[in-house]
Amino acid sequence: MQAIPLKNFTIFLIPALLLGTTGWFFPQVAALPPGRLELLPFTPYLAMALGTMLSFHFHRGRAFFMFLVLAAAYWSFRVHLRGAPTGITATVLFQAVCVLVPLNIALFSLMRERGIATVAGRLRFAFLGLQALFIGWAMEPGHLAVQQFLSCRFTESHLLGGLLLPQPALPVIVLGALVVAGRACMRQSPIDASLLGVMAAFAVACNGIGTEHVTPVFMTAAAAILTLGVLKDSYNMAFKDDLTGLPSRRALNEQLTWLGRRYAVAMVDVDHFKKFNDTYGHDVGDQVLRMVASKLRGVGGGGTVYRYGGEEFTILFPRKGREEVLGSLEELRRTIADYQMRLRSTDRPSSSREGKKLRYGSGQSRGTVSVTVSIGVAESGGDRRRPADVIKAADQALYRAKGSGRNRTCT
Repeated sequence: MQAIPLKNFTIFLIPALLLGTTGWFFPQVAALPPGRLELLPFTPYLAMALGTMLSFHFHRGRAFFMFLVLAAAYWSFRVHLRGAPTGITATVLFQAVCVLVPLNIALFSLMRERGIATVAGRLRFAFLGLQALFIGWAMEPGHLAVQQFLSCRFTESHLLGGLLLPQPALPVIVLGALVVAGRACMRQSPIDASLLGVMAAFAVACNGIGTEHVTPVFMTAAAAILTLGVLKDSYNMAFKDDLTGLPSRRALNEQLTWLGRRYAVAMVDVDHFKKFNDTYGHDVGDQVLRMVASKLRGVGGGGTVYRYGGEEFTILFPRKGREEVLGSLEELRRTIADYQMRLRSTDRPSSSREGKKLRYGSGQSRGTVSVTVSIGVAESGGDRRRPADVIKAADQALYRAKGSGRNRTCT
């Protein structure tokens, strides 16, 4: 099993910071003016309403339905509970919500994005409706089997005995958190990472149901974490190239407005890219672009790589001159030219494990190919007063590299 790079865990930084800030802020809540404390129970609704509108606007169906789940859970607590649950009806409601909400978080992390006003969206509405009907049914007298399961205690340890969370909810929370964390690391999705923060905040909110202000504060935190996940995910859609994972041309244009007077720009183009597509197909062309992008990320000299369009990339070197970056660009060009890219087989199996065996073990691949790039570089200054002028000069240098035989760097 391939190890997950440590950098993949940075996606949890924002949810962790929000949770830590909420924990730090909570002791100060009791000192708020009475007027603000009266509004505190309504802040989760406001945060969830904002997140629901944003997720609807950006067509983030998983987040949209998760906001509905959080709103329904908090509303049920407000209506049926006054502090810690007392009585069979309130207790069953509390226990069922503590089990079902983490289960929904894990399930939504496993689901694909299928929109809201779609067939899949309607099915998810029905799925949540069935859960609401189940909770209502379980709260009625006479359904002892369900009620006994929700209230059962697997162990009498002192550590678990101090928790208000029902013990059947604990394995759901722990296993669900592992599932969500794994999906977030693999997919690098801000929404999946925020779902892990939602899981943690919801668990604290439920366990603190008997302590004043805990539930509204941490339910607000859960909604805020998910809202930021929606915003970050939407930002990535606008400013990140889906194929290569590099910042897109829009991100480059945004960065160009913040540059100082001194900088260098390199334009990189894959040589004979059309030939790769015509010979091996577009799947191999995509494979080539991803490989080149992965090598470009390792460029030295403080450069930032962007996908400019098609098979063309841009490297931006703030506060650097042309001569300062030529060495890094030449090393990058040689690294790409020396790399032997193994082509994936056309009859790849459905199992990724078997596919990996074919690629690296049995030699049943389509062989290897080498890829080269041509690079043109220019710097600001003189008659190049605008970023567009520097990019144009780098493009002209790129054409000279192409005309000189390709696989070279020109200024």
